[in-house]
Amino acid sequence: MDVMEEDDAQLGYESEEERELSDGELQEAFSKGLLKPGMNIPLEPKTTVNNVEAMKMCLEDFKKDLPWVERLDLTNLPAPDMAAKAEGKTVAQESKELSTEDDFQREMFFYRQAQATVLLALPRLQKLNIATKRPEDYFAEMAKTDQQMQKIRTKLLAKQSAAEKSEKAKKLREQRKFSKKVQTEVLQKRQKEKKAMMTAVKKYQKGMTDKLDFLDGDQEKGKKGGATAPKAAMNKKGSNAKRKYKDQRFGFGGKKRGSKWNTKESHDDVSGFKSKVAHAKGGKKFGKGGKQNKRPGKDTRRKMKNRSR
Repeated sequence: MDVMEEDDAQLGYESEEERELSDGELQEAFSKGLLKPGMNIPLEPKTTVNNVEAMKMCLEDFKKDLPWVERLDLTNLPAPDMAAKAEGKTVAQESKELSTEDDFQREMFFYRQAQATVLLALPRLQKLNIATKRPEDYFAEMAKTDQQMQKIRTKLLAKQSAAEKSEKAKKLREQRKFSKKVQTEVLQKRQKEKKAMMTAVKKYQKGMTDKLDFLDGDQEKGKKGGATAPKAAMNKKGSNAKRKYKDQRFGFGGKKRGSKWNTKESHDDVSGFKSKVAHAKGGKKFGKGGKQNKRPGKDTRRKMKNRSR
């Protein structure tokens, strides 16, 4: 015997084998008639009887003779299918081919029957002076209170505002992505143009080319950009940009380099030579007594500065 069986025996429960034996013994005792009456009742099979007369009697009992306005019942055939007739198709109900298994035919049959019922009921209701349309001042009590509807309205507004914020944030993210992409493309283009310009300038400085075609691009940009192009050129760092802007605005102004070099004619021309000025024997006098006011030397100036302290 297992531990669980011992526990069941202690608690007074019977095992499954004992239960089966007891059930068998009960069945044997029932078949022999040893059981007392009242303890077990045998079940007889139910018999179903279609008693039409009894059902009609029950129907007559609860049937009431009410006017048609209270009943609003109509028995009629479905309305004719005008669309099928216009297309030249045969109607299933007229050709007696209506299939109850075909959901579409069955639903259309109900639909056209409801149409015919409406066409018959409306004139009868109008003859009885019963309104068939809802008046303009019709008032129906709401199933929910105003407080409940206000809560629903607040919740719907909160959902709508959250959806609008989400859509707005989505558009902002897309705009930021697009603007960042455009900004990156512009910076790359500027770096590329700057690199090409520096390469062309280096070639010109080294004497590898004597063309200044790379400057034409700045002029064309200035024409396209209008008044803001020169300012943009001035804002560029470096003396080259400033020099280019001044040359573009004022011109080159002639030859500058080597303009003070001596030539054979200037070397031979001594008409402008003044001996007094060259040997400091004349000219403008400074200070009192005609003596020239010379600046003291560096040591003298240092000593004078120390004395003043």
